Parts: sequence; C-alpha cells; structure tokens
Amino acid sequence: MKNKAERIKNAKVPLSKNLGVDQADRLPPGQFLTETFPILHEGDVPDVDTDTWQLKIFGEVEQEQTFSYADLLNLPKVQMTSDIHCVTRWSKFDTLWEGARFRDLLDVLQVKPEAQYVMVHGGNDYETNVPLADLLSDNVLLAYHYDHKPLTPKHGYPVRLVVPHLYFWKSAKWITGLEFMKEDRPGFWEQNGFHNEADPFAEQRFSGEALPIPEDEWTKKEFD
Repeated sequence: MKNKAERIKNAKVPLSKNLGVDQADRLPPGQFLTETFPILHEGDVPDVDTDTWQLKIFGEVEQEQTFSYADLLNLPKVQMTSDIHCVTRWSKFDTLWEGARFRDLLDVLQVKPEAQYVMVHGGNDYETNVPLADLLSDNVLLAYHYDHKPLTPKHGYPVRLVVPHLYFWKSAKWITGLEFMKEDRPGFWEQNGFHNEADPFAEQRFSGEALPIPEDEWTKKEFD
C-alpha cells in the first residue's frame, strides 16, 4: 500500500476559499474544507449483524472480555460535535456523533497499569495503533450514530472509533477489538508509509520526511 502514500504525495493542490478567521484557525495546514462526507476505506464493506457483533477486549488486561452491542448501548451516551481531518486532504467541520466515550468503557475494564498503547482492530483485518493517552480525551467516542442516525455501513456500522484530533485513518471503522499493549507497534497504514502519530496540525501524514504537498484523490471518491 506504499503506492497510495506516493499518490497522495504527488497529487494536485486543492484550495479552500472564503474561510472566516475562526474557520481558518480550525483548518489544519494543507487541508481542504468540504461539506460532503467522503467515503474511503480498503476492501469490501462488512455485513454486520448487531445481534452477533462483539467487541473483544484483550492484551494487557486482567481478564479478557467481550461486549455486545447492547452492552455498549448501556454505557453512558454522549453527543459530540467535532471537526475531522483525513490524510487525503479533506476536512469536515462540526460533525455530530453519538456513542460512548472511550474512557467510560475503560472505567469498566481491568486494564493493567503497564498498558500504554491500544491496537484498534476493525473489519477486513484492519488495525491501527493509538496511544492510550490519546483515547482518554473528552471527544473520543465509540460511535454508533452520526447526525442523529445510525451509522451507515460505509461509515462503519455498527460501531466505529472517532478520534477527531488525529488524522481520520486512526478512527477505525467496524471495530471488533481493543488490544491493550505495553509497547507500541504499527498498524496497517502505519506499516505502509503513513505516520505513526498522525497529528493533522503538525502535518504528520507520512513516515520519514514531512511533505506539504496536498491531495485531491478524495474528490474522485464516493461521498454522502
């Protein structure tokens, strides 16, 4: 998948126009503001039944656990409005999500003190690594609704992670497991040319030298 990173580096430059001062401060460098919701992922969209869906908790925990969809709905429910930023250069402001805060889930787990990282497992054997500290932010959700409606399959139904302060590939769709780890290890895109930390305002797009070359590939994709 390193060829995808190369395509992003060599893409044309989209420009955001007519941004207010407050909006300009919210838009990370090299990003293009869109009102649509582009759909990007690798592989087919999984067909998931909420009656059988499970979230597996494993790794550096005192006891492995599984949560059903009903278990997740029983956690405190919150709504959160967040800006989101994709490594392919689009940003979308004021997206409305509903779900359970990650830290509220953590409160009912028996995670060992030495756990410092989480590998988030998703559909199609996807995985992405996130420091545990990043997942404790107020606006990090295990989301099951978007804009007052259940997630669509293409956006991660039944449950996706939302980590809005990192590039959106860290917000894994169709999540199936949370693996708590003592040490970090790269996930799928992190092994294929993408940055390990993924801070949009630092333009941490790619591993190695930072490249400020924008991307327009997303404009050719399906969107809602």
